[in-house]
Amino acid sequence: MGRVFVLIFNARTENEGIHTVRIGDRDKVLMFESLDDAERYALMLEAQDFLTPTPEPMDKAEIEHFCKSANYDYEVVPENGDLVVPPPQNLENIDWREDDSTQEEPKVPEEEMSNSDLDNIRRKLEGLL
Repeated sequence: MGRVFVLIFNARTENEGIHTVRIGDRDKVLMFESLDDAERYALMLEAQDFLTPTPEPMDKAEIEHFCKSANYDYEVVPENGDLVVPPPQNLENIDWREDDSTQEEPKVPEEEMSNSDLDNIRRKLEGLL
């Protein structure tokens, strides 16, 4: 089991969501091997007047499972790899809900994980420490 960092908006709140990027018609979760790289990416989002996400350590297998269940792609951003830059256009959409069919499809949506899913992942991670 490997640990990666993902970007979470409104961390540890009821409106918590994971950052994704839209590539064509697919959404992708970025999994950073390095906390420094995740923090730099979060700061670049903030510089684009986007909400500032919090890098959170997660189990790589758990995130892969989440992505498969949510029909998302994922990409591991290797430590000391090429600098990953956010897309030039971002959409703030922290109110996304599955049952809201009237809302436009966001370009960079945040998928909400249930609190129990996040709590389970955190408990597993805390057990590793």
